Amino acid sequence: METQNLEKIFQDKIDHETKIEPRDWMPDAYRKTNLRQISQHAHSEIVGMLPEGNWISRAPSLKRKAILLAKVQDEAGHGLYLYAAAETLGQSREQMIEDLHSGRAKYSSIFNYPTLTWADMGAIGWLVDGAAIMNQVMLTRTSYGPYARAMVRICKEESFHQRQGFEILLVLSKGSDAQKAMCQDAIIRWWWPALMMFGPRDTESTNSDMSMKWKIKRKSNDELRQQFVDMIAEQVKLLNMTLPDEKLCWNENKKHYDFGEINWDEFWQVVKGNGPCNKERLAARKKAWEEGRWVREAASAYAAKQKQKQQAA
Repeated sequence: METQNLEKIFQDKIDHETKIEPRDWMPDAYRKTNLRQISQHAHSEIVGMLPEGNWISRAPSLKRKAILLAKVQDEAGHGLYLYAAAETLGQSREQMIEDLHSGRAKYSSIFNYPTLTWADMGAIGWLVDGAAIMNQVMLTRTSYGPYARAMVRICKEESFHQRQGFEILLVLSKGSDAQKAMCQDAIIRWWWPALMMFGPRDTESTNSDMSMKWKIKRKSNDELRQQFVDMIAEQVKLLNMTLPDEKLCWNENKKHYDFGEINWDEFWQVVKGNGPCNKERLAARKKAWEEGRWVREAASAYAAKQKQKQQAA
């Protein structure tokens, strides 16, 4: 009976838009769902630095290098905010990172695709960050307080990233024939993986119902995907480029764009770790973690020394 009362109080808080805080009672399933989602989001931000970091030294100008470097730094910060939010649910950062390195934890499958040209930096900003924003604006109102507050700043920075990516493609779309071809090629390669970012169909999303009830999510995968298609289908006209979907067309009755079917076999293959760069991404993260061990140990030793000094004083 006590558990039933606690569950009722918990759901009443959510129904009345009161944030759930770390010390509040919460169902184990709510804690686990948030921990899985927030840690996966954190991993995605950190792994997401890799395909873009690959182009910092090869960006076409000093200005472009500085902008891309700032963007990658932002993503590192996003990962740190999110790891801190996940830690409030009772799991250590070390354990979350171990889960990532061992393959037990997932990150967004979009980061397992290669970045072949400079135009990919534009496509990632416009399409990948654009899809992320579609998901993340909703998360500023998620029911778990630390997650919602972390998302406010993240969304502001991601909005800048999307505009920066679109600007890269806009410049290329007005350039030489080779630059225009590069722009179109990047859009073709990143369009379908960007649509996959919203996750499986609603009918195959096992956690959606409870996540909606608990207001962890506010909109379903398919709703968000449709919003994204409607937005990008209009924006691509400004680039004078095309999206690689013959079925893309405006549906006057629905007041939405119709679009083709995602290659779900590819989606699940990448999720399971069989994408083009899965092994490369995880190997890079493990290498960075091991090479940074001395920094973590030095920082811990310094903190312990300072604590001893304070106690002695």
